[in-house]
Amino acid sequence: MPRQHQLTIAQARRIALRAQLLDARRPVDLVHTVEDLTFLAVDPTSAVAPATDLIAWSRLGNGYWPGAVDDAIADGMLFQLRGTVRSMGDLPLFLEQMQRWPQHEGLRGWLQENASFERDILRLIEAEGPMLAKDIPDTAVTPYRWGAEGWSSRRSVAEMLEALNMQGKLAMVGRKGRQRLWDLAERAYPRVDPVPLEDARRERIARRLAAEGIARPRVQSRSGDGDGWWTELPGEPARVEGVDGEWRVDPELLERVDDFEPRTALLSPFDALIADRKRLLDLFDYEYVLEMYKPKSQRRWGYFALPILHGERFVGKLDAKADRKAGVLNVFEVHEDLPFDGHLMDVVHAEIEGLASWLRLGEVRYARGDD
Repeated sequence: MPRQHQLTIAQARRIALRAQLLDARRPVDLVHTVEDLTFLAVDPTSAVAPATDLIAWSRLGNGYWPGAVDDAIADGMLFQLRGTVRSMGDLPLFLEQMQRWPQHEGLRGWLQENASFERDILRLIEAEGPMLAKDIPDTAVTPYRWGAEGWSSRRSVAEMLEALNMQGKLAMVGRKGRQRLWDLAERAYPRVDPVPLEDARRERIARRLAAEGIARPRVQSRSGDGDGWWTELPGEPARVEGVDGEWRVDPELLERVDDFEPRTALLSPFDALIADRKRLLDLFDYEYVLEMYKPKSQRRWGYFALPILHGERFVGKLDAKADRKAGVLNVFEVHEDLPFDGHLMDVVHAEIEGLASWLRLGEVRYARGDD
């Protein structure tokens, strides 16, 4: 058993930030960035920019153009699996899992009842080529039940498309506006041999630790993994100064813990560094909640507040919204979790200007007001 490492909170933060490509050494290639992060989260909310674009920009800077992730999917370099975008080179790690999906008995039963619905969709797309969900007829024998809202026919189409994606039968191959285009996976994916399931799980969890740098010893599968498994992380045991409990740390990042060059970054609310709220609070002493689902009167930071990272600390939240028709990035408020001195104010506003430039918005308008 490796000896237990004793880390300062600053060292733990540096390890997490280096793993997430958020130091001054920016990556330069989108596909390698996705490989290093293992995935980009998908969410179409575009109050500022869709999640995949904003996450990629936070790493690559203005060398990344909006929509490049969708272009890379269309070119077969990336693929989308439910709520994630991953490198096509990782496809073999998911193929055997796709063959066994779903594990949930209720969903498995619904798919069995609607085997004819599945055949209808696959035959239609085979004949017509890539299609949007809105153009696919609902021929479900049993409509999909959506929570308390009851049965929903259009939900049946959407759920069947997602299920066929998780089973490796359909692939998302592009977009028309915000609508996804679906095609047969056999026409979109390369012919590769699957990695056996247990080997694939071990590889994915090892790469997850490399992408997180430091994490709790026992973790659950993430969005897109699709099997709900819990596992013990590899890596070496560690304790973090001032934080209860044990951690696992990536030994390669541990060796470079003091080789850290800070920078300032604006992050998506769906960024992987933000997703585990307890880890975020433990390591960075940073509280964050995405408030777009809250009534306006209950919001503290805004509809789509962007976490603000400066060096090793999260220092605030940016309440902003892109008005693309007017060519303006409206900044309603810059919330200061830590007091901003003149230098910090300057670098944060420079990052906001950079965000507007990347979005091709000609003006940043600072004004408190409704979002």
